[in-house]
Amino acid sequence: MSRKIWILLALLAPVLVATPLAWFTVSTESRRTTVDRAQPRPVALVLGAGLRGDGRPTLLLARRLDIAAELYHRGTVDAVLVSGADDEPAAMRRYLLAADVPANKIVEDAAGVRTWDSCVRAREVFGVRSAIVVTQEFHLPRAVVLCGAAGIDATGVGDASLRARGTATVYGWLREVPATVKALGDTLLRPAPQPQEPTSTLVADAVAAPRGAPTPIS
Repeated sequence: MSRKIWILLALLAPVLVATPLAWFTVSTESRRTTVDRAQPRPVALVLGAGLRGDGRPTLLLARRLDIAAELYHRGTVDAVLVSGADDEPAAMRRYLLAADVPANKIVEDAAGVRTWDSCVRAREVFGVRSAIVVTQEFHLPRAVVLCGAAGIDATGVGDASLRARGTATVYGWLREVPATVKALGDTLLRPAPQPQEPTSTLVADAVAAPRGAPTPIS
């Protein structure tokens, strides 16, 4: 291969890698909104973002949960599905309980190890067909695209985290470049998440449960 071709490939590589991110961002513009403008959906799907050393949600995750709690209290959603790995969903539930979201309105998915898995499991295990996905703004285009590819009619509300966690937010935007390349592969190949489980009515039950006084925290 000639030197000119190598130079051309080196110049084109960054453009090709960044193309999925640009496409995800543009194609989801009409589906990304704010808390006060979000149209009602049955469920808010909150994606995990890690826990602190003491087991509490990280600041980025807490800000996602604050948005979900507000969507619930506004009546925009009727239930909250928290999706993450290992101990994340339990910590997310405790945070939402402290924010006065009733226990019977919260459903946990402890096998949401990555965004694609969370979206596919929301659809195939929990039967979610329409949702508001909640995450940071840098992650939102990818999350909305993957939810759509999984069969969920999804809009998204993102947290503008730059002032609160500047370094993490900048890192998040940079990380989205390779992450959207992988996500594009997920939309094409549609790998099955693990573990595969029978369907559950937990989300449907949570949506149908009457709104009432918040469940006391034990």
